[in-house]
Amino acid sequence: MSTTLPSLKRIKGGVTAARGFQASAVSAGIKNPDATRLDIGLIYSTEPTSSAAAFTTNRVKAAPVKLSQTHFRNTAIRAIIANSGNANACTGLQGLADAKTMVEAVAGELKLRPREVGVCSTGVIGLPLPMTRIEPTIPALVETLDSKSGSDVAAAIITSDTHTKEYAVSVEIDGHRVRIGGCAKGAGMISPSMATMLCFITTDATLTKATLEKATLECVEASFNRITIDGDMSTNDTVMILANGQSGMPTIKRNSKGCRIFRQALQHVMLTLAQMLVKDGERVTKFVTVKVKGALTYLDAKKVAEAVANSALVKSSWNGEDPNWGRIIHAVGYSRARIREELIDIHYEDKPACLGGLQAETPMDQLRKIASKDAFTVTINLNRGKADYEVYASDLSPEYIDFNRSEYAYWKQARKDGLV
Repeated sequence: MSTTLPSLKRIKGGVTAARGFQASAVSAGIKNPDATRLDIGLIYSTEPTSSAAAFTTNRVKAAPVKLSQTHFRNTAIRAIIANSGNANACTGLQGLADAKTMVEAVAGELKLRPREVGVCSTGVIGLPLPMTRIEPTIPALVETLDSKSGSDVAAAIITSDTHTKEYAVSVEIDGHRVRIGGCAKGAGMISPSMATMLCFITTDATLTKATLEKATLECVEASFNRITIDGDMSTNDTVMILANGQSGMPTIKRNSKGCRIFRQALQHVMLTLAQMLVKDGERVTKFVTVKVKGALTYLDAKKVAEAVANSALVKSSWNGEDPNWGRIIHAVGYSRARIREELIDIHYEDKPACLGGLQAETPMDQLRKIASKDAFTVTINLNRGKADYEVYASDLSPEYIDFNRSEYAYWKQARKDGLV
């Protein structure tokens, strides 16, 4: 809970915590026609909205990303349909046609224009969507919309996640109680640069499109762009946020005190969801905060933090509960940041492992005790300037490799469906 926002309170509801938002989810059997798990969800604002989004900067983009980018650029989004089990990525013109079909079906049922609907997919790359199972579910999605099914959407979008991730708060802005809620998924292929992870956020605050877009990009940079599990950036990474003004407040003015409060609350929600993703990473055992201090520039600090957090050697040592500062300093060295070896200090929590580029006197058993915790902080002080940066990372386990060795089972089902 943010100490700078005393009025901030956690509430229940996820994407339906904000007034005027509804949700639903059904099972379409996308990966397996015999499965009953929820795998397609819908979020809908009963009133017009302002909307903003951030998308993957991977040059290979999934069909729903391409289509949603166009929709968010040209109009305000009132509904989002999302599926798990299939990423609809690298599927060519058929993939775009299928994404449009999903959008048009939702728009027809809700009496919206197709461009008022965003679409997201997550799952296996390279296979066409089983549209013969998806299309028939659209009417049921719309018919079952209500203000209590936010958790169902959170469940419908997960893939290798072990549990759902949703979070919501209320905060006082200009004398009005505003609600912000969201859900996210992602456990592997996590190293977002938006800007396979998805995040949907709703709020009943009143904002212009320009104000919401600026707040979204700033908050994404301070949250989802600060996490890494395996260093892989997905073809489908997407954050979408809808604001429908149902709190009854006047429009939040850009650069006002109310705007700053909203941005802090939005960042709190995004960062909480982002950290949930790392903690539930595929077969991870550690949640590690990597702090870089004393860099000459913000970019130097970022380069160092990301090099350390994405190093397979460093992450493997964390999995082995080995406080191997040598692997950390070598990652600092190849980060391309401007550093001086003899100035670098590395701490595990408050214990120095390296001072001035040399082994510190801290007994190894004290460092190992810290590295054996489920969560700990590694601080790297470059002692060259005042810039800092922070990344939230995980370890790398043998089980992660085993888990990601094959997706063959889904390809077998795809052959049965006549998709390949």
